[in-house]
Amino acid sequence: MTKSQPRQQGLLRQLLFPTIATGIGLVILLNLGMWQVDRLAWKEALIAHVSADVVKPAVPAPGPSSYVKEAELEFVDYRHVEVTGQYMGGNAYYYTSLSDAKGRLEGPGYLVYSPFMTTGGWRVMVNRGFVPQGLAAADVERVETVPEGVQTLTGLLRRSEKPNWTTPAADKTKRIWFARDTDDMADVMGNGQGELAAYSIDLDAQFTGEDGLPQAGETIVQFKNDHLGYALTWFGLAATLVGVYLAYAVSLWRKGRDQA
Repeated sequence: MTKSQPRQQGLLRQLLFPTIATGIGLVILLNLGMWQVDRLAWKEALIAHVSADVVKPAVPAPGPSSYVKEAELEFVDYRHVEVTGQYMGGNAYYYTSLSDAKGRLEGPGYLVYSPFMTTGGWRVMVNRGFVPQGLAAADVERVETVPEGVQTLTGLLRRSEKPNWTTPAADKTKRIWFARDTDDMADVMGNGQGELAAYSIDLDAQFTGEDGLPQAGETIVQFKNDHLGYALTWFGLAATLVGVYLAYAVSLWRKGRDQA
């Protein structure tokens, strides 16, 4: 046995645990990076899909015969749809703060949701638009009064959202929600006749009231897309891990060589 063999065996023993740990860490980091690459492709496809859908002519809103199930809503969210029917009684208010508004009103306020009975006999919650906080009594009365008679509406199909543990509880006495939970809104208002659609409709800007209230057409169709940055972060950490491991291995090798 040469003098270098024991030194090499000692080096291998010292590197055994760091090698295993580095290998496991590298697999985890690379998988996280690839997951973000997949999410990037999904987000870019979603952005392209929505950008195309919002400018297409409105198509009939899906009713019970072609009902949109919860699992399918991701693929039809923001679809430009049309529906005919009549408003039912009552309004619900979703608290929001509107910035970069398309209309003249912005800041803290509410999106006004009203139940709508379609000519097909099923219901859908309609987002009639934005109203600022602190309206005068006369303005509140106008907002509370829904258009009468048969209406043909167009707007963007939006999936409902459920509150999470950070969401304030809804004030159901005042009919104010802090999550866009249109199922709960409809239940509280008690208009139970007819099946309720699993989505709501955000009205197009042309349906803004004559006095500017509610201000329709304020759907946000911009998406945050940080997946490329996240992917580069994970891949960068993987490269750093390999670099640290190699530096450590080289330092052990040099130390063993100097002691020989």
